[in-house]
Amino acid sequence: MEVYTYSEARQRLSAVLDKAELTGKVLIRRKDGRTFSLEPDRTPVSPLDVPSIKARVTTDELVSVVRRERRRTTAATRFLKDHARPSKKRS
Repeated sequence: MEVYTYSEARQRLSAVLDKAELTGKVLIRRKDGRTFSLEPDRTPVSPLDVPSIKARVTTDELVSVVRRERRRTTAATRFLKDHARPSKKRS
């Protein structure tokens, strides 16, 4: 972790900020000995924040695909339920 004097930090602020971004934290020491930490602000990123894509699909086509997949999933679920082995009951 880098330690800068107040004067160094003031004169080379851009470099100090870059170093804090790179290492996660830098310290700035004043003449009287007090030390302050400088850390980059990390904004949380949502896993749902994904880049969009350009697709040439109409709303009607998209709705049709979703409905078709839902029917297929529902049919498969019914099939599995109808053909599931009955569980053995313990006495």
